Amino acid sequence: MKKKGLTMSEQFGRIKRLPPYVFAIVNSMKIDARRRGEDIIDLGMGNPDQGTPQHIVDKLIEAAQNPKNHRYSASKGITKLRSAVCDWYKRRYDVDLDPETEAVVTIGSKEGLSHLALATIEPGDVVLTTAPAYPIHPYAVIIAGGEVRSIPLRKDSDFFVDMQEAYKNTWPRPKMLIINFPNNPTTAVVDIEFFQKITDFARENNIIVVHDLAYADLNFDGYRAPSFLQARGAKDVGVEFYSLTKSYNMAGWRVGFCCGNKEVVAALIKIKSYLDYGMFQPIQIASIIALNGPQECVKEISDMYQSRRDVLIDGLSKAGWAIEKPKATMFVWAEIPEPFKKMGSIEFAKHLIKEAGVAVSPGIGFGEYGDGHVRFALIENEHRLRQAAKGIKQALSKA
Repeated sequence: MKKKGLTMSEQFGRIKRLPPYVFAIVNSMKIDARRRGEDIIDLGMGNPDQGTPQHIVDKLIEAAQNPKNHRYSASKGITKLRSAVCDWYKRRYDVDLDPETEAVVTIGSKEGLSHLALATIEPGDVVLTTAPAYPIHPYAVIIAGGEVRSIPLRKDSDFFVDMQEAYKNTWPRPKMLIINFPNNPTTAVVDIEFFQKITDFARENNIIVVHDLAYADLNFDGYRAPSFLQARGAKDVGVEFYSLTKSYNMAGWRVGFCCGNKEVVAALIKIKSYLDYGMFQPIQIASIIALNGPQECVKEISDMYQSRRDVLIDGLSKAGWAIEKPKATMFVWAEIPEPFKKMGSIEFAKHLIKEAGVAVSPGIGFGEYGDGHVRFALIENEHRLRQAAKGIKQALSKA
């Protein structure tokens, strides 16, 4: 029943806790410019521009032609797909997982993280996250009614030390730590020793760890991203999300996994049993082929992003904008040039659309510590990236 004196929208408490989606500001400018006939190079959203490898698509088509696959599927994922991701972990990281109790298929990592927060976070619970952060990491907690304590992720500071301090200075004590390495948006990377310290700290302080390994395979210059589950005792304290989105160009397919601690996985399985029926079964069958089939496509995708990274950063360097090359992800996290810093990331992003014809993500969209940066997504071909760098050179001359 409607509360007296309140409009309907004012009664939606969870929605009121969500701020305006700042990316919409830049998106609106981009759309308006394109309507005017302007050529806007869109390096904003991290939406892969290439198609899914053909052998995966072929399997989807074959499976979709079988009427038996058109029925409701299993919300936790079909057995063979859960086994496939566990086999992938064994081959890739030498991590042993039980497909029945330590793995669940999710409708992408974003859905999985959101449902996990609903299953495990109660009003008043405090969760630690990085800042800047991929928006669903803090906002899944907020939607679930929890509180977020952000820990700055900076080049001039030790995140682990800062995390320890944040934990000691927070009451009630944090229940969960959500981290993401290689990191979106900052592209920061870690080694296995970092995950071991996180695991040991979590065990000592009874805190749940949730790690998002979305960019497991997009590694450059010899760097190899470790899995959190490789740390000794990791399965005792937490879980890891992995997704086929970036590794196999399967963004729209929405295929993710949560693996690790049995109790956490069980909580996610239980809440999903109420909330969804799982993915269309042909997508799950094709995903088995992605994980178990030829893997040359994964290297080709990673090499493509590395080449695009080099083209963009070399072009920006010639424009007078020096940026360190990231070792992973499909992004470039760039500190706003000094003459433009006072503008903030939203106004600077607007400046790039207007003067360069290039759309980027303003750093403030990833949290308050991101406002001095913008994020480039490497989702255009090399010719377009060179064109973007030339446009940006012109924009930088108009301080």
